[in-house]
Amino acid sequence: MAKKRKNKRVNIGVLTIFLVLLVALVGFALIPLFNSISFGLDLQGGFEVLYQLESLDGKTVTNDMANATYRTLSRRVDVLGVSEPEIVIEGNDKIRVKLAGIKDPDEAREILGTAANLTFRDTSDNLLMNADVLKSGGAKTGRNENGLPVVSLSVKDKDTFYQQTLKVSQTTDQTIVIWLDFDEATDSFSKESANCGNGTSRCLSAATVKQGFASDVIIEGNFTDEEVTDLVDLINSGSMPTKLTEISSRTVDASFGADSLNKTLIAGAIGIGLIALTLILIYRLSGVVASISIVLYTFLVFLTFYLVGGVLTLPGIAALVLGIGMAVDAAVISLERIKEELILGRDLKNAFKLGNKNSFTSILDANITTLIVAIILFMFGESSVKGFATMLIINIFVTMFTMVYLNRCILSSLIKTEKFDNKLKLLLGLNKDRIKKVTNKREEVETTNVKIDFVKNRKKFFVITGLVLVAGLISTVFMGFNLGVDYKGGSSITISSENNLKLNDIENYLEKDMKYDVSDISHINNTDKDVYVKVDQVLDKKEIEKVTKELDEKYQAKTDIGVVSNIVKKQLTKNAIISIILAAIGIILYVTIRFTFSYAFSGVVALFHDILFIICIFSIFRIEVSTIFIAAILSILGYSINDTIVCFDRIRENLKTMYNDKPKTVEDLTNVVNTSLRQVFVRSVITSVTTILPVITLLMFGSHNIYTFNIAMLIGLVVGCYSSIFIAAQIWLEIEKKNLGKPKKKRIFDVDDKDELDEKVIKGLNR
Repeated sequence: MAKKRKNKRVNIGVLTIFLVLLVALVGFALIPLFNSISFGLDLQGGFEVLYQLESLDGKTVTNDMANATYRTLSRRVDVLGVSEPEIVIEGNDKIRVKLAGIKDPDEAREILGTAANLTFRDTSDNLLMNADVLKSGGAKTGRNENGLPVVSLSVKDKDTFYQQTLKVSQTTDQTIVIWLDFDEATDSFSKESANCGNGTSRCLSAATVKQGFASDVIIEGNFTDEEVTDLVDLINSGSMPTKLTEISSRTVDASFGADSLNKTLIAGAIGIGLIALTLILIYRLSGVVASISIVLYTFLVFLTFYLVGGVLTLPGIAALVLGIGMAVDAAVISLERIKEELILGRDLKNAFKLGNKNSFTSILDANITTLIVAIILFMFGESSVKGFATMLIINIFVTMFTMVYLNRCILSSLIKTEKFDNKLKLLLGLNKDRIKKVTNKREEVETTNVKIDFVKNRKKFFVITGLVLVAGLISTVFMGFNLGVDYKGGSSITISSENNLKLNDIENYLEKDMKYDVSDISHINNTDKDVYVKVDQVLDKKEIEKVTKELDEKYQAKTDIGVVSNIVKKQLTKNAIISIILAAIGIILYVTIRFTFSYAFSGVVALFHDILFIICIFSIFRIEVSTIFIAAILSILGYSINDTIVCFDRIRENLKTMYNDKPKTVEDLTNVVNTSLRQVFVRSVITSVTTILPVITLLMFGSHNIYTFNIAMLIGLVVGCYSSIFIAAQIWLEIEKKNLGKPKKKRIFDVDDKDELDEKVIKGLNR
């Protein structure tokens, strides 16, 4: 017996040492890993531009034209020396270029926006002809008589082409050299001859010319099919297959980006610390284990993000902090279910097994609905929103691994020592006086001290909700929204300085000196050192350069300037509407499949309630509506349905436990709803608080660039928790009252007890 006790002490000691070493290792590796991730331009400064592609002949831009332009821009970016540029074709007629860390945005804009310059030269670098002698898009792939790949050129100015090729044929080397963006200061054939045509040089080809040509010609060589295709694309881009029109841009000062990063990291660290403290205060040792899992979770999210080559942005960090709150939700659901089983008088091992089993379905359903929202965000969001969605998707999978598997493994190891069988307060924060013996099924569900009659007061909540929504709708109709430049068009200017900035001075400078229409100007975060300005005009590159330079001279200010044209505004608005509609449809379908339509309908009504509530608050208090606001709305959809599904899961479970799925009276249904909501109320409050904590820290200490997102999240988290309990469940009750006495409706994907979705039994984890 003494030996057995000694083994248990050894087990606890070994586990403690292992956890300490694991946390130390993760903590030691976390900072180097974080520094290895690519940062977006909002975190390190840089330049972003979105180009509209237009065909020179007025026809529709083809994939080939877009790809040729992409290749040309890629080569131009290489000249700038940017380590990890992002160049993305959006649709068929737009290209977005993001250059994080660029030191001279003006130079970048000039190089990117200048037409590609194709020239024909001799080996002494003398200019012979430019792209004007060729037809637009006149280079094509072909085959010679031997079946080898060649480049065919369609000549437009045959006289000039004949004269220049004849001149080359009479030289000693008889060679004509084709260049793209030849730079007289640095380029020469003598330096580049070895690399000419291999894709690493601006020297595209060196062809032998033995006679003058007055017709279409071919370029032959030891080309592969891929090399011929690349050469055709480059020649065509040099002969201008498309015209680039800048339709939006953003310029971020490097020190401005670094400041945003530091503020957001500090806010995130404080938020995570508050979450850990809350968990430890409520769940004691299990809270410590959950906090360790959060550290592992954070490390694995960054590791996964690094491995997939993600670019970390401010919205991405916001998604991570939000994801931590949602990960905590998985741990809290499990711990609360374990505590319920203990309250019923079950021993610790059985309570752990049953609690994990009963919580798994809720956790899985909640994460799948969030995944639906994240995928839709990725499909229809613009660049920063895509980064948010990518991080959210990673969060979901890492949550299932760390909070559902690893967290349970650690707890299982502690429980197997039998050291905590009689120390439930130390292990879970559960007082002994709450534990009782099971005597009947009715008592089996009475596991909470919450005594609120949620059903009795539902009409009061309906009235309160109705009043807020009516006020919001009136405000929306008569006052509209405070639209950001994303949806209004125009330019946004964020100014940050060590000196105090006076709003009147800046407004006078922009309106009187620059002749801009200022639609909004305000201090940021209640400090006189940061100012946010919106102007109705779409600033061009020269105006951006002038504003940036003069603000620096006047106020020693760092700037972040964003520009959005009407073209982008319309596309963003369209995508926002489509995203919300598709997210709602996806959630309806999934909840209908997993439950029944009455649950799905009630849940979606609650979701639209949340959306309208947030929109009304934004309208009433004139909070700016931007692209990241839509990301917040969709995130709230996922989070709110999480909460609602947990409530529905408990209602469905209690219907079976209390009435064998056959309630006979309205009183029975009322009893089920009240009992279920009392059981999940504490969990809902805890998870909402732990998710709200980092959002509050981001509001207080984080960057202004995600201020709108955090405001929307804060409102949405509170409203989402409220609607799950006081709206969704109550609407379900009203529907089911009408279904009393009718045959039970089966789910689309219905299962019996044996087949009920369950987690895999893993030896040592839950058995």
